[in-house]
Amino acid sequence: MPPTVPTGGAQRAIRRHALSEPAAKSAPSSVSDVNRRILTLIVALVPIVVFGLLLAVVTVPFVSLGPGPAFDTLGEVDGRQVVDIKGTQTHPTSGHLDMTTVSQRDDLSLAEALTLWLSGEEQLMPRDLVYPPGKSRDEIDKDNDADFKESEHSAEYAALGFLKYPQAITVAAVSDPGPSVGKLQAGDAVQAVNGKAVATVDQFTSFLKHTKPGQPVAIDFRRKNAPPGVAHITLGSHPGRDYGFAGVSVMDAPWAPFVVDFNLANVGGPSAGLMFSLAVVDKLTTGNLAGTKFVAGTGTIKVDGTVGRIGGIVHKMSAARAAGATVFLVPAENCYEASSGKLPGLQLVKVDNLGGAVNALHAVTSGGQPPSC
Repeated sequence: MPPTVPTGGAQRAIRRHALSEPAAKSAPSSVSDVNRRILTLIVALVPIVVFGLLLAVVTVPFVSLGPGPAFDTLGEVDGRQVVDIKGTQTHPTSGHLDMTTVSQRDDLSLAEALTLWLSGEEQLMPRDLVYPPGKSRDEIDKDNDADFKESEHSAEYAALGFLKYPQAITVAAVSDPGPSVGKLQAGDAVQAVNGKAVATVDQFTSFLKHTKPGQPVAIDFRRKNAPPGVAHITLGSHPGRDYGFAGVSVMDAPWAPFVVDFNLANVGGPSAGLMFSLAVVDKLTTGNLAGTKFVAGTGTIKVDGTVGRIGGIVHKMSAARAAGATVFLVPAENCYEASSGKLPGLQLVKVDNLGGAVNALHAVTSGGQPPSC
């Protein structure tokens, strides 16, 4: 009988050969599959990478508005009193009278805009509503700074008027160059011209209309924290008028012999007026407007004490609540919007004017019922 081992070995060899054939033939196919997978992955990643770049690089024509910082007008910022009164007696204060702000972010990337929108914490507004076309960012920032400076002046005059300081012809600004540079300054109170007393802007203007360019005049004035003085001015000329030009803009406003400084940088717009006025009143009177309460608020103010509407009221309420306020002063014209965004633990008090705000705070601190939104 023939041996079986070789036959078995041959069969095993044949089986090994048969099993190795398909592997040899499938190698090109496997390489092709790998290449195809890599290509598919690349094709899939390209739009993702492109979209990621768009998110990071492309800016959108929107500005985000949200809660900004709150500043206690009775306190200090950077070592200086926010409302600093020099040249007269002031009284201790307590509690808080915080002015609130709105934060603003421009040049948002698509990713930033989407993140802010999804968070629901900030409001996206078309940029043209915040930065009107035709004006540069620098021009708009200068306008905001001017509005803030004007709010400081109005806040001082409103407070002095509430406290019954007398009216005077007050120098609001001195034209530079101009005949009054170095002789008069903003805040001076004009008393007489060439020895003739003047008490109103109309009287002052009427006197000037009887002068000629080049004519010398002597203006008696009072200066804050300084003795009275006399400014000797040679009147200049001005296009469109044939009478002498003094180079000052003046207004009828309450006047006091002391200085009120507002020390708050990097804030723009007019809506700090109400809280600045309240701080001046609080520091110049006995008692405490806020008591032990944490009061915050907002509102423009006119020289006569009228409180006006502001923007971003809901964001300012959020800023107040985050700072710890329990009472928030709301301009009457903003009440409807404010009441629709009420926050737990934040009492909304409606104010029409400075006197009403003072009375409302007295009601709050005594446990009474102030006007509410």
